[in-house]
Amino acid sequence: MRMLRSLLLSSVLLGTPLLAQVEDTAPGLVGRVEGRVYISPTGTFRMPIPVLPELGGTIRDTENVVTFQDSFNLHVSIGVFTQDATQRWELSTRGLKDYLVFFFSSYVMPDFQNAFPGGSVESVVFTPSVMEGALIAYTLLPNGSMFGAKRAILGGDDTPVVAKRGNLIFVRNGNIYVITTELAERVTERSTYHKTKEEENHILRERLVELAGKMDFSRPAAP
Repeated sequence: MRMLRSLLLSSVLLGTPLLAQVEDTAPGLVGRVEGRVYISPTGTFRMPIPVLPELGGTIRDTENVVTFQDSFNLHVSIGVFTQDATQRWELSTRGLKDYLVFFFSSYVMPDFQNAFPGGSVESVVFTPSVMEGALIAYTLLPNGSMFGAKRAILGGDDTPVVAKRGNLIFVRNGNIYVITTELAERVTERSTYHKTKEEENHILRERLVELAGKMDFSRPAAP
């Protein structure tokens, strides 16, 4: 459990400094890049790289977490964690919906709160139609934006802001996935931003579902 919490914390914090320009397939990367496709270190998934080098797109990864970010409006982290015997037992006894709630509340959200004091859950919804059953959690993180510097450059305003992130959690092939993305417009558009909570949730949901839909999952080769 301690190792899992450490890995999840890395997914919360993995954002700066960013390494490995997306056109560079080697230095700093644990996984690999083939053309415009990122392949995770364990081979559990591959996906088109969602950032462009022309827009300052960068990749940073560890054995379990990859983060994509550009200079304008995209910050995405994808964590994949193999379910150990305890996690498989929790899933079998709780059922999928309650297990995903348990996993988010026991591991993901506490690490957000440790990294960003005052962080809170805005809302949580289980969606059976997404990834064969997924949890979408919307979180508010004081001083948790990856675009604060961009906001200051654009408007000369470095006032701390509350970042909003959408988190998609699901199980596939004996692994639990946590996809997180920030609603950058909430920070970068400043006084011109007037989205309602429902509109924000819709935007984040669509982005998360689109990201998950582009992932190609593979089972590890049999020994």
